[in-house]
Amino acid sequence: MKNKLLLIIIFLLIIDICYEVNFPKVNKIEIETDKIVSGEEIKIVQISDLHNKIFFNNNEKIYSSIRELNPDIIVLMGDIIDRRTKDYQYAYSFIDNLIKINPRIYYVLGNHELSHANIDDYKKELEKRGVILFNNKEEIYKDILIYGVNYYEEKYPNPNNDFFSLLLTHDASLAIYNYHNFDLVLSGHTHGGQVRIPLIGTIYAPGQGFFPKYAKGLYKIEDEEIYIDSGLGNTFLPIRFLNQSQISFIKIISTK
Repeated sequence: MKNKLLLIIIFLLIIDICYEVNFPKVNKIEIETDKIVSGEEIKIVQISDLHNKIFFNNNEKIYSSIRELNPDIIVLMGDIIDRRTKDYQYAYSFIDNLIKINPRIYYVLGNHELSHANIDDYKKELEKRGVILFNNKEEIYKDILIYGVNYYEEKYPNPNNDFFSLLLTHDASLAIYNYHNFDLVLSGHTHGGQVRIPLIGTIYAPGQGFFPKYAKGLYKIEDEEIYIDSGLGNTFLPIRFLNQSQISFIKIISTK
């Protein structure tokens, strides 16, 4: 009887892991501010840490979800490819399909892109497609001042507080441990730890070690809100538990 029960638990665990890894959800959050025009809301789709993974039906469910969300901009938060990726064609196809939905795409590079031997070729192809590659750059979109920095950057620009300031960065560690007065920081990198334990949370996150304080979700640090997306893909092993793969939908809403 005990052996049967153990087999059932293992079977259900495998089913759950397969589901969480292969069937991404949309995680929705709302940010309120008085720094944008009355009645306005700005919609952002965030995609992080794909790691060159292909989902069922060639990602059509992801594209369909994004079309329904009808974002103003799409932000790619790094590690869309993996450092072991040999053929970029899937990544290009993924981005081409996003461009068909909305060509306004901002991209900050993660550690996997920047450690890839052929990163310069990859960047050139993205620029040909009109993708906006950020690295210590800024751009105004509507009432938002968007800053972007790649992984490995050791400093962030100072935000102009006349605008709602949005920072795009692959890894939020620097923003967490050094206050910069951004209104909102969007990031990825941690994968939410991939495996989370009830009542404990994340076991391990890169850059933070075991039982990290900031691994997944929305955090308030002084006046700065920091959002860490657990992303779509995985590294090392294709395992997720209590941490379903996801894209994120962020609404910035006027309180005027």
